Amino acid sequence: MSELLATYVLTDPGSDPEKKAEQIAIGLTVGSWTDLPQLEKEQLKRHKGRVVRVEKTEGDKGEQQARVTIAYPEINVTHDIPAVLTTVFGKLSLDGKVKLADLEFSEGFKQTLPGPRFGVYGIRKKIGEFERPLLMSIFKGVIGRSMEDIKEQLRQQALGGVDLIKDDEIFFETGEASFEKRITEGKKVLQETYEETGRKTLYAVNLTGRTMELKAKARKAAELGADILLFNVFAYGLDVLQSLAEDDDNPLPIMAHPAISGAFTSSPYYGFSHSLLLGKLNRYAGADFSLFPSPYGSVALPKREALAIHEECTKEDVFKPSFAVPSAGIHPGMVPLLMKDFGIDHIINAGGGIHGHPNGASGGGRAFRAAIEAVLEAEPIEEKAKRSPDLRIALEKWGTVEVSA
Repeated sequence: MSELLATYVLTDPGSDPEKKAEQIAIGLTVGSWTDLPQLEKEQLKRHKGRVVRVEKTEGDKGEQQARVTIAYPEINVTHDIPAVLTTVFGKLSLDGKVKLADLEFSEGFKQTLPGPRFGVYGIRKKIGEFERPLLMSIFKGVIGRSMEDIKEQLRQQALGGVDLIKDDEIFFETGEASFEKRITEGKKVLQETYEETGRKTLYAVNLTGRTMELKAKARKAAELGADILLFNVFAYGLDVLQSLAEDDDNPLPIMAHPAISGAFTSSPYYGFSHSLLLGKLNRYAGADFSLFPSPYGSVALPKREALAIHEECTKEDVFKPSFAVPSAGIHPGMVPLLMKDFGIDHIINAGGGIHGHPNGASGGGRAFRAAIEAVLEAEPIEEKAKRSPDLRIALEKWGTVEVSA
């Protein structure tokens, strides 16, 4: 019989965590067990959850914890993520300090999920770059700006050598820069920069609106020649992401933004683990990219959690790997550390580190590209800066970050 395995971290589980685990396994499946007549037990046995393991551990602050894995019969749920989450964590999420750390799906269940349509290789193929991290920049301060201002910002970022440019997640249908106009006008700008530089840049436009309108809007974006859809997954839900990823009339990569996810993941005692929500479930539901806070900026994750997201995005599975996109607080002096921590298959995503460059966004892009080249050539970025004025200026402004062995 196929099962779903859910792993929880229980904080202050009481004197008998094994008993607590058994209560969860029964309470989230058949409801009760010991008082049932034998005939009913036989009828319900195939629906009963079972405790797989219980490990007593200690939290970062010395709290007593238990790591509990429970198997849920797959016949209890329909093949959709909302049914799974409601079963394994619905009312349990209201019952004390319980964090859902991981989910393991059967191979049969995985076959009902889309996974990324393009994944790491597919995105690399679109850009034509296979041997380095990709570089992405973010629109900044575009709300209320004219379309001409937005086009110029797009142009300067592309001229700096970035591979991808994304909308701000709070950029909706405002002013004259409508969703459709951003696509059509942006496409013209990026074609011009391609002809000028020979480098391809992809633009991720923010897909927003009422849920029932999203598929039609995404299809329209594809018709207009959009490159990528940015999507605020956790404002809408993983099932909406899955429906977009499964739509064959919407053949566009999807970039999952982590907005609102902090409400589900940030507590050490409640909610979901970062790796499960931003890594595994985003990937399984169809995200080609998953953005998450880097371990380095002012809005930072602990490094082990950021690396765990990257691991879930890229590890061997039946699904294509997703691009991990550590974000926030990234500047050119940090590139050696990023590449050490996240390797080649991730995206270096910069906002202020590009726009805040004294030579503008194009100078910021060139500084990042020079830093990436230095690491690939095993050259200290300080040495590379002697031949790259933009990198030298960036290091003077932001400094470098030491990379320990």
